Amino acid sequence: MSDDHGLFAILRQSADGSVVDAIEALVRNAPDHHLNRVNVLAFAARHGLEAEQTIAAFLHAAQIGIFEMSWNVLCPGCGGVLDAGTSLKSVSRDEYSCALCAAGYQPTLDEMVEVTFTIGRRVRRIAAHDPDSLSMWDYDRQFFWSSGIDLPEDLDAAFDDVVLDGVELPAGERALLSLQLPAAFVIVFDPVTHAALFLDVGGEATRERQTLSLVLHDIHPPQQTIPLRPGPLRLTVENRTARRVLPAVWLANDRFHDILGRRRPFLTAKRLLTNQTFRDLYRTDTLDIDQRLKITSLTFLFTDLKGSTELYERVGDLVAYDLVREHFRILNEIVASEAGAVVKTIGDAVMATFPTPDRAVAAALRMREAMRNLNEARGQEDLLLKIGIHEGPCLAVMLNDRQDYFGQTVNIASRVQNLAVSRSIFATGQVVENAKASEVFETEGVRPKAQVASLRGINDHYAVYEIP
Repeated sequence: MSDDHGLFAILRQSADGSVVDAIEALVRNAPDHHLNRVNVLAFAARHGLEAEQTIAAFLHAAQIGIFEMSWNVLCPGCGGVLDAGTSLKSVSRDEYSCALCAAGYQPTLDEMVEVTFTIGRRVRRIAAHDPDSLSMWDYDRQFFWSSGIDLPEDLDAAFDDVVLDGVELPAGERALLSLQLPAAFVIVFDPVTHAALFLDVGGEATRERQTLSLVLHDIHPPQQTIPLRPGPLRLTVENRTARRVLPAVWLANDRFHDILGRRRPFLTAKRLLTNQTFRDLYRTDTLDIDQRLKITSLTFLFTDLKGSTELYERVGDLVAYDLVREHFRILNEIVASEAGAVVKTIGDAVMATFPTPDRAVAAALRMREAMRNLNEARGQEDLLLKIGIHEGPCLAVMLNDRQDYFGQTVNIASRVQNLAVSRSIFATGQVVENAKASEVFETEGVRPKAQVASLRGINDHYAVYEIP
């Protein structure tokens, strides 16, 4: 391991000390596979750390070279990694196909793109820096399965019940596997090329040897399902790629589904885009100008100051400027503490995003209380904040050299904010009816009041709620 004391000293200047201690212990003492594609949320849970502080610390660590980020496109079915890149710009295809599940998916940033962290080569060399040095099951664990699958430590033992055979096959080589097929659904799968062959084994058992061949190359054909009978099989596998491949014969039985069904939370691209630290560190290097990435659910919060023009006239430019700047500082702190991020400011207004409605509701209530406290401290009703909240699908895009959002959800959130008068919060039914948001209202003793409103530019009357 290189002399990295200086890097951790730098990290301590910008990240929580207890999180840095845990990261440093990980880097110095953990086995190699714990340092490849680290699941930040699982790391935080394991060490009893606050999730947002842990995400921020890993982002700062990546910024100074301790870790490298990986953006991995996942199959929502099996949890396999379909593609990986060093930035979100690598998510460039309209559809990704999973050979193991024989299904195609349009990528969304909610649960189909994870962000993981791998130790930098100059900090500590690990086996995953040379994938061809990994054993078959270590490669599966560290490169094919996502960090959201909670795989057992001893994969060899776990796979005893689900793998009939497997082989490490160098480039240009051929192997012959002799198998005894049970009456079951069998999958021949290579995690390197993502090629798959399905065997539907059933009917009367046979003693005659059946033969089958699988040729692996970089452009694999569509998946086939081949009917076979229980009994002996001679399987020939040929590697026509320039890489080592790792084909194995899997039983798609209950044990197989049980192993892959053990899931845990992971850091999604959506959550990272709504993280204030990420936006601050990677402000202009997130998406390409022509990318349009879907998010199925994001919560938008808009704020604006009522009567800011009159404020400048009443107290003068210098005092008003300081007040407005203090208001921005408070709002930014509240947004960040609720796992959100400020997308932009427009005059005296703020546009922020949150991963879930409850976080936005909690932030809105805290914002209103903070402005009330600030006004009471001054003895003047100078800062009257109007807030609107809406949740729904949108597109992540680049606008004016910054990562932004586009779509009807954004438009509605802005229009809902325009309904608000001084000190009021308005939210749509999608927000108020969210189960976790309802818990926030109950905890705070707040009862939203339903009403129907006409939103400018929106054809239909809209059900909205005032949060008193």
